[in-house]
Amino acid sequence: MFLKGLRKKKWFRIASNIYVLALTLFLVWMLFFDTNSLLIHRELQGEIRKLEKQMEFLEEQIARDQELIKTLEDPKALEKFAREKYYLKRPEEEIFIIEYPDSLKEKDHED
Repeated sequence: MFLKGLRKKKWFRIASNIYVLALTLFLVWMLFFDTNSLLIHRELQGEIRKLEKQMEFLEEQIARDQELIKTLEDPKALEKFAREKYYLKRPEEEIFIIEYPDSLKEKDHED
């Protein structure tokens, strides 16, 4: 009785059509279970965005490094860079490094 009333309804006739069922199964398979599913595509798109951001960052780093290389072609700039960055000195010089207490990371010693 219940099935006879259900079969007469228009939405049930459309939903029980073999082509609609096959199309529905195909779409569910393609969206969720296939190796090229929608979920995998979204995950890969996120990874692509992350890699593009990393690429932009690295391109900026390359541009900064190229500018640094251009400035270091001058011998005075190269000497200044070596003294500041690597604490290099001439043979007859002495270097004194002055550190201020507020620039040091000190641990609090509690007794």
